[in-house]
Amino acid sequence: MNRIDLGELIHNGENSGVEFKRDDIHAGKLAEEMAALLNVDGGYILLGVEDDRTVSGLTRAGEKAEEWVMNASRVHLRPAAIPYWETFEWEPGKVVGIVSLPEDSPDKPYKAKMGSAWVTKVRVGTTTRDATDEEEIRLYQQSGRLQYDRKPVPGSSVADFDRRRLVNYFRDVRLQACPDEGDEEGWINLLVNTEFMTEDRRRRIPSVGGLLLFGSHPNKYLPQSGINAVAYAGVEKDYDAKERNVIRGPAVALLSESGDVVETGIIEQALEFVRRNVAISAGIDGGGRRQERWDYPLDAVREAVVNAVAHRDYTITVTDIELAIYSDRLEVISPGGLPNTVTVEKMRAGYRASRNELLKETLRDYRYVEATGLGVPRKIVHGMLVHNGTEPGLIEEPDRFIVRLWKEQKGS
Repeated sequence: MNRIDLGELIHNGENSGVEFKRDDIHAGKLAEEMAALLNVDGGYILLGVEDDRTVSGLTRAGEKAEEWVMNASRVHLRPAAIPYWETFEWEPGKVVGIVSLPEDSPDKPYKAKMGSAWVTKVRVGTTTRDATDEEEIRLYQQSGRLQYDRKPVPGSSVADFDRRRLVNYFRDVRLQACPDEGDEEGWINLLVNTEFMTEDRRRRIPSVGGLLLFGSHPNKYLPQSGINAVAYAGVEKDYDAKERNVIRGPAVALLSESGDVVETGIIEQALEFVRRNVAISAGIDGGGRRQERWDYPLDAVREAVVNAVAHRDYTITVTDIELAIYSDRLEVISPGGLPNTVTVEKMRAGYRASRNELLKETLRDYRYVEATGLGVPRKIVHGMLVHNGTEPGLIEEPDRFIVRLWKEQKGS
């Protein structure tokens, strides 16, 4: 780090990624700050800088300060971390110790030792606090150590499955033998072995993924399982919408033996909503054949909806996926940020990662999800460029991810 970079950090003051501390604090307190930063987006702890941004300098000699920092990260932090340590002489006799913590740590959640307990810490603005249960679950998800779609759903039972969809999936989609519809014990064993049910304290109950995919009424136990669809007349949200629809039900369709849709799931219902609320025009192609053209390529819309269902953060229990149609654009909004180490740039390149592996793989069995994992670059990015020459918006915000498709502007 050079003087300009350090000066900018000090000048900007403490924030969600920068903490000022003296080096005479207890090692456990230092570990709390390290855990909080590691659990968010990494950052810096500047030792020898006061809260008012004045530089007081290290009280420990350079090597002793480094040893103290490394001991704190090894003894008072779990899992142990090795931060990057450097010093900078700000002015004669005043040295700043710089603890750099990486942005994409794979071992979340980090816990600090507090007495005999280990406590998960998070950074909120300029403060460090204990993580809530929900925040801790999300940290496990981000590390890939917890697949939320495999967690049990308390209070539910095998009776909460749509048995027709289960038969359809195993017999017609997976092409495997399955129990008779009335063989409850046989079905329970099959569903446990395929993780659509899970064992919890000797009880076998549906998993989150199982109910989302095949539940008769998933929202009974998982109120976040639907899609809130709204079509607006203009470019802004308005109470006077053209149509509103709260889409509920299992994610997948009920298919006939020939593969035709007999009963829709929420993905098909979302696409039907789009068809009702976007314009279609007719033209003649180069061969003299009549050709229909929608405002948006339906493959791109379908990909955006499927990705939202497959990859949204289901630990956020109060928010549905949002499908919004405006006069100039269509948006699909997924609760939660991008999973694991995914970035927008990686998505555009076809990077493969999943927050909900059970959901994703089952949707792939139905061919909702492209087997190559290139749905975003092919169907959304390339599809929109071919359709009307517009670049789709892939927008990550702290608690949601937005896919924004632009309508072609007449006369442009």
